[in-house]
Amino acid sequence: MLLWILLKGVMMGLAIAAPVGPIALLCIRRTLVQGRLIGLATGFGAATADGLYGMVAAFGLTALSDLLVNNTGLLQLIGGLFLCYLGLTTFFTQPTLATAVLTAAPSDRRAVSRSASLFSAYFSTLFLTLTNPATILSFAAIFAGLGITQTSRLSSVTLVFGVFTGSVLWWLVLVSGVIYLSSRLTPLRLTRFNRLSTRIFGVLIFGFGVMALVLWASQF
Repeated sequence: MLLWILLKGVMMGLAIAAPVGPIALLCIRRTLVQGRLIGLATGFGAATADGLYGMVAAFGLTALSDLLVNNTGLLQLIGGLFLCYLGLTTFFTQPTLATAVLTAAPSDRRAVSRSASLFSAYFSTLFLTLTNPATILSFAAIFAGLGITQTSRLSSVTLVFGVFTGSVLWWLVLVSGVIYLSSRLTPLRLTRFNRLSTRIFGVLIFGFGVMALVLWASQF
């Protein structure tokens, strides 16, 4: 029984993490420019947020849930502004600097990863994902649909662990795929891709931020 609940949680975590959004774009971009470790730290930040929201829904932490939902507008504003900032910094990144990392030897790229801040990548993504408190409502609906309530502690813990595991699995697959594909490109093609992706990723991430701000403004 618990194994089946765990599998349901894993599938739920995969379904929540897989859709392409600003977090996925950040993960891909950071993996390309800063390496595997930074990409994984980015994904794990999002997985942690999914696990935390799943925990709130599973254990019926009503006060915290109500606080987040009642302040959805404020969190949406903060998240939108942060996405706009990330989009602009990505767009205006010097392509020559990023290309130097992309075309470096694997040992040199690992050195760049170690020098970059894993904590910054992790916590920035955790913060960005937590600015979407409406996720709690989705988790609550899914938990109710599966017949798991806060009275079943062991089932709730198992499902939350499954959600986190599924989300982590997706980010592992995504980062590994990006590393694999980038290693197949020639230095010239990688350079061209970097010049183009710097602009495209920046515009897309900024666009997600603008969408969040528009949704925030529509509430008034």
